[in-house]
Amino acid sequence: MLWTIGDLHLSFEADKPMDVFGPEWAGHAEKLKKGFKLVSPGDTTVICGDLTWGMDMKSCLSDFRFIDALPGEKLIIKGNHDFWWTTVGKTRAFFAENGVKTIDIINNNCFIREGTAICGTRGWMYQGSPSEHDKKLMSREAGRLETSLRASGDAERKLVFLHYPPIFGKFYASEIIEVMLRYGVRECFYGHIHGPGRPFAFEGEDRGIRYKLISADRLGFIPLKIS
Repeated sequence: MLWTIGDLHLSFEADKPMDVFGPEWAGHAEKLKKGFKLVSPGDTTVICGDLTWGMDMKSCLSDFRFIDALPGEKLIIKGNHDFWWTTVGKTRAFFAENGVKTIDIINNNCFIREGTAICGTRGWMYQGSPSEHDKKLMSREAGRLETSLRASGDAERKLVFLHYPPIFGKFYASEIIEVMLRYGVRECFYGHIHGPGRPFAFEGEDRGIRYKLISADRLGFIPLKIS
C-alpha cells in the first residue's frame, strides 16, 4: 500500500516547541507513532518535507531514527525547514553509517511502487508579483519536477508530491502545474500549510489534477492512504 503525510517537524534534539502551529501539536511525535500503526512493513509512505528542525544531519539523527523505526519504507522530499539537507549521496551515506535503513530520497528521480510512479520536488511559492529570485527558484523546481516525471517512463499512474502548495489563495504555480499537465499527472499531494492557513489551501480538482493538503495536522497525524 502507498501512504503520504507531510511536515512531521520532529525536534528530539532541537529546542523547537510546536505550539506555534496550534494546540493540536502537543505530543505530536506520539500521535505520529500511533497514526503509523495503520502502515504495514511492506508499505511505502511519502513524507512531503519538513521532517525535522535540526540544522545539520548529526543533530537530526534522533529524528531520523524515529522515522526509520516507523513501519514500512519512507520516501522523503525537501521542505523549507529541512536545513540539514545536503546532497543525495551524502545523505544516503549518513543513513548507511548510522543504520537508517528505511528512508530514501526523492530528488531528480522517481520511484515505482506497484506500477505507480512516485515523483516530486520541493516546489516554491511567493506572495504578490514574483521577484527575479522567485522566478529563478520556480524555474529550478519546475525543472527538477520534470526530471522526476521523465524518469517515470511509461507508468500509467503518475503521482506528484510537493512541499509547497501549487495553489494557495491567489497564488498559482503555473510553471509547476504546466509540467504536471504535460506528463499526464492527475493527483498531487502537498504540505507546508498549517493552522489558520489551511482554509486558503486548495483541495479539489483544477484542470484535471486533484490536489490534497497532507500536512500532519491537516491529517490528524495519521498518514493518508493513497492506494
